[in-house]
Amino acid sequence: MKTFTRWTIGGPALAAALFLIPSASRAADTNSVASARPVPYPLTTCIISGDKLGGDMGDPIVFNYQDKTKGINQEIKFCCPMCKPKFLANPDKYMKTITAAEAKDSKN
Repeated sequence: MKTFTRWTIGGPALAAALFLIPSASRAADTNSVASARPVPYPLTTCIISGDKLGGDMGDPIVFNYQDKTKGINQEIKFCCPMCKPKFLANPDKYMKTITAAEAKDSKN
């Protein structure tokens, strides 16, 4: 019975502590890259295969790529699920192409 009493007293206090900890960490991180909307994908083709998005492969796979150390929060679209691991193996290579396309769009 003592165990039950201890858990009923400690339970609400523990639950309140666990509830407050995540909200405190979120409040400190409100200006991070993750809280901002991702930059829209500038291309009409898959960054990996070059295939037109929404073609024979069906609807594009949408992925939000984030690199907090570089301040990147970019929407990426792939023609199929097999392209995502290829992107993640070398994201810097593909991000250069996306950045160049965004710069070209901003000049027009």
